[in-house]
Amino acid sequence: MNKLFIFISLFFSLSLKSQKVNWLSIEKAQELQKKVPKNIIMDIYTDWCGPCKLMDKNTFQNPDVAQYLNNNFYAVKFNAEGNKKVSFKGREFSNNNYNESLKGGRNATHDFARYLGISGYPTIVFFDKDANPIAPITGYLNPNQIEIYLKLFKDEKYKDIKSQEDFKKFMDSFTSEFKI
Repeated sequence: MNKLFIFISLFFSLSLKSQKVNWLSIEKAQELQKKVPKNIIMDIYTDWCGPCKLMDKNTFQNPDVAQYLNNNFYAVKFNAEGNKKVSFKGREFSNNNYNESLKGGRNATHDFARYLGISGYPTIVFFDKDANPIAPITGYLNPNQIEIYLKLFKDEKYKDIKSQEDFKKFMDSFTSEFKI
């Protein structure tokens, strides 16, 4: 009985540690929204961005963050200087100025990043259940920092925030649950 408990505990703890975000394309997220409405979170990064890499390692690989994202959002990863074509709400976006010889370094900004108004990296963009952009959050976020925004945008609590005072009330009542 004791060995079985130890085995189950070990298996459960290993599966928690290996929890990964189920990253999708924006096209797939929009398709899934039609069947099961959920908000979208988009991680906008570049290949050369150090804080983007740290956020991948420290934030998105955190088991609590990964599990929360997978359960409550469609998670999209988008390279703001990449060359993949993007279809979003009936429009096509590309990066016509992409230079293959600069791959991995600074490159031209993708038209979709311009459309979203992205000017810094990393940026997290939240979209509502109809794929309408709600808000961009620019800069590195650790697990406890991103948790605030995940919970604010998951249940549409952001709609109740009309002033700095409203946000302060939200923050004063917020209790972090994610472990770092």
